[in-house]
Amino acid sequence: MIVQQLTSDVLEQVTNEFVDQVMNEGTEGLSVWMEKLLDMGIELGGRIIWATLTFFIGRYLIRLINRIFTRILERRRVDAGVTSFLRSMIRILLTILLVISVIGILGINTTSFAALLASAGVAIGVALSGNLQNFAGGIVILLFKPYRVGDYIETSNASGTVREIQIFHTILNTSDNRTVYLPNSSMSSGAVTNYSRQSTRRLEWKFGIEYGEDYHKVENILREILVSDQRILEAPAPFIVLQALEESSVIVMARVWVYSEDYWNVYFDINKQVYETFNEKGISFPFPQLTVHS
Repeated sequence: MIVQQLTSDVLEQVTNEFVDQVMNEGTEGLSVWMEKLLDMGIELGGRIIWATLTFFIGRYLIRLINRIFTRILERRRVDAGVTSFLRSMIRILLTILLVISVIGILGINTTSFAALLASAGVAIGVALSGNLQNFAGGIVILLFKPYRVGDYIETSNASGTVREIQIFHTILNTSDNRTVYLPNSSMSSGAVTNYSRQSTRRLEWKFGIEYGEDYHKVENILREILVSDQRILEAPAPFIVLQALEESSVIVMARVWVYSEDYWNVYFDINKQVYETFNEKGISFPFPQLTVHS
């Protein structure tokens, strides 16, 4: 669009000069005009080539500056979330400066261009109101740190490990290797569950057994299984109770505490061990049943 505008302005200027030159000086004027046209074409081509080189060199320098800036922050051990946020913001600002520089090289008055942007500021502000909220949300996240890069979090829309906190979005990697972009405005104002903030978590199982089974026998077997697993913490001690008497089964609940990183491994391993041990000890798992009296 910029090149098209510049070409249109040059053609209009050349056309007006051509008409005036030919009308006033005839053939000699035409020759002079052709020389001017050639000079202007060379000047315009030079501007376009220089602007193109500036754009690509500028893109390379922006990437280089971003890498250097990232290394400096990493050496200073700046929080990874702050690093990704600042890297994103610097990339956007430098890109805007590069575009303005290219426009200036093409011969367009950057002052007029800036005035045009200012006049369109209201419309742009309305159109980008959501992104401005995301930007503010990103600052809130960096200030109060409800989560950090590397934390496993859960929101109303997704759950996963925080990979980056960018200027407008928080990027999650889910457990099935999907990448989810969440707007910072919703992350700063909505409910976020952070599973990585605490070093320990509580695990809970509910096992159904048949009516008539010896509860104390079941409790002792469960306690032996839980105590034998070294990943289960001794304090708080494992907690086992008869929770409910349902229509077709007696519900026995067990609760233990483990380190956060062991949560899922312990959960699945105990499920398997309880199933195998109950079958070995002759403890029956119930099936839905209905007793009919005639």
